[in-house]
Amino acid sequence: MTAEVGPDGVIHRSGRPAVGPARPGLGKPGLVALLSALAVLLGGLPAAAAPPPAAAPPAAVPASAVSGAAVHGVAGPGVAGSGGAAPGPGARPAPPNAGWVGTWEGPGTLDATDDLTGVTARNVLRISVGGTAVRVRLSNRFGTGPLLLGRVTVARAVSGDGPAARPGSMRTVTFHGRVPVRVPAGHDVLSDPVPLTVPDRADLLVSVFVQRQAGPATQHQLAMRTSYLAPGGDHAADPADPADPDGQPFTGETSTWFFATGVDVLATGIRGAVVAFGDSITDGYMSSYGADHRYPDFLAQRLLRQPPGRRMAVQNAGISGNRLLLPGMYDAFGPSATERLDTDALSRTGARSLLVLEGINDIQQEPHQTDPDRIVAALREIAHRAHRHGLRVIIGTMTPFEGWPDYTPELEVVRVAVNDALRGDPAFDAVVDFDRVVRDPAAPQRLLPAYDSGDHLHPDDAGYAAMAAAVDLDQL
Repeated sequence: MTAEVGPDGVIHRSGRPAVGPARPGLGKPGLVALLSALAVLLGGLPAAAAPPPAAAPPAAVPASAVSGAAVHGVAGPGVAGSGGAAPGPGARPAPPNAGWVGTWEGPGTLDATDDLTGVTARNVLRISVGGTAVRVRLSNRFGTGPLLLGRVTVARAVSGDGPAARPGSMRTVTFHGRVPVRVPAGHDVLSDPVPLTVPDRADLLVSVFVQRQAGPATQHQLAMRTSYLAPGGDHAADPADPADPDGQPFTGETSTWFFATGVDVLATGIRGAVVAFGDSITDGYMSSYGADHRYPDFLAQRLLRQPPGRRMAVQNAGISGNRLLLPGMYDAFGPSATERLDTDALSRTGARSLLVLEGINDIQQEPHQTDPDRIVAALREIAHRAHRHGLRVIIGTMTPFEGWPDYTPELEVVRVAVNDALRGDPAFDAVVDFDRVVRDPAAPQRLLPAYDSGDHLHPDDAGYAAMAAAVDLDQL
C-alpha cells in the first residue's frame, strides 16, 4: 500500500517545566530481585524497595516485535511468567504469560526537546483491572542510543493528583534480576514480576531515574493528568511524603508520561484485554483533565461490573493527531496506525479484542484523503493483521465534525462514504456505530450539542460516556 507524506494533527503541544542537572546514580549489590521472585512464587509476599544491585544489560526486544515477542525472554529466569525455570517431571511448561494481562497502556511517541538525564520522572497512571503482581514495560523506541535507567520503582499512589506513595507499597523493579537497566535504542523491556497487590482502577506511580539518555525521550504527550519530575538525581524510591513539604523532591509537573508504555497484572477471572486503538478521540482529548473520562475509561468501568470470567482489562492505544495512512505533522502524533499496529496493539499482553477508531484525521487534515476506498482498505488491512494474531476486531464509525476549522461539505461526503462502507463489512467481527451515537439527529454532519466539547470535533465527557455505552460487550 502506498502512502502520501504530509502534515497532520488535532491538538496543540503544551510546554513542560525545565529539569535539573545530571548527577550519577547509586548502585550496589542487593537481594531484592531474588526476594521478589520468591514472593511471587509463594503467593505475593511484600517486598520492600532496596538499593539497586550491580548493572547488567537485560534482555530486550525490538519495539517492532509482534504478538507476545515483547514478553518472551524478557522476564527474569526462574520467576513466574519467565519460562526460565525447568518444569518438574511430567509437567508441561506454563505459557510465558499465563495469568498475565495488560491493564494499562500509554503508546510511545518521540519528542526531541526533553533531555531527562539526571532527572527522576514519576508517572502517575490509572490501571483498569487489578492483580497480585505487576510488570512494567519501558521503552526506548525512539532513542538514538542506549537509555540507562539507574533505578525504577512502582508504588500505589496516595491519590491520583500527587506524587506521594502509599506507605509500604514502594517496590524496586528489576530486569532479569538486576538494575540499573540498559535499554537499547529501538527496543522495549518488560520487567520481572513485582509482588504488589493492586485493586481495580488503582492509581500507580511508575518512577524512573534517568542516568543517561541518548536522543529523544520515548513518551506519551497527552496523558490528561499530571505526573512529576525530580531534578538532581535518583528519587525513584522517595515516598514524597506530603507531611514533609520542605523535603519534597518532585518540584516539576508535566502532562506527559515518560518511558513507561505499559503495565501488566497477574490476575484471575479476567478473560483478556480490549485494546482501544485510535487517535485523539480514543486518547480522550477535551475530556476533563485528571478525571480519566476517556471513552476507554468508561468502557473499563462497564467491564469491571461484569461477573468473573467476563471481566476484561482495557488498554488505551490512542495517540492524538494519529492518522491511518500517514505519519503525523508532529513527532508526538506518532507513526501511522498501520505502521504502529504491531507494537501498540497486537503485541500487548492478553489482547483479545481490537476496538478501532481511526481515519478522521486522514480526512480533515492536509493533505486531505478524499478517496474513501483507501481509508476502508487500510482499516481492512488492520483487521486482517489482527485476525492473524487471533484477535476479534470491532470497527468504530467516524464521528461528525461540522464546525471544526477544516470541515467542508466535500470532506463530509468522504466521511459518510467510509462509514457506509464499514457498516456490515464482513472484514470486521462487529461494528460500533459511534457516528449515530453522538451525532445530532437534526443535523447529522455535526455533534449533538450535549456531546460537543466546544471544538466540534471532540466529544465532551458525556459524549465519551455515550460512546462507551454503545459498545456491545458480548462482541468483545
